[in-house]
Amino acid sequence: MLATPSGSPACADDGRPRRLAAQLADMIPGAATIRVSLTDLTQTWPHLHAVVKDEAGRTMELGRPTARVAARWILRVWPEVDWMRPHTFCLADATLTRSDLVAAERGR
Repeated sequence: MLATPSGSPACADDGRPRRLAAQLADMIPGAATIRVSLTDLTQTWPHLHAVVKDEAGRTMELGRPTARVAARWILRVWPEVDWMRPHTFCLADATLTRSDLVAAERGR
């Protein structure tokens, strides 16, 4: 995207999350949500981690490269987010929500 002399984008990029959702849906057929964080329970240091689930809530097995690419793309759209806390990207409505907040709402 072209930038103005001030360094800001020449036009607003409000559709970026929707485009990302469409790209991820094409890349991972059947995916409904992608949970992303920097805390992989199998690692002792911050490590990019993604869990993909289908509409029924079942975890989908992905190759490591595909999972990492999906997680990186999501991180790039929301660089300001605290990724030490897990967040879930919903492909249906292109929204990002902190995963621990979603779990708390379900428990009510």
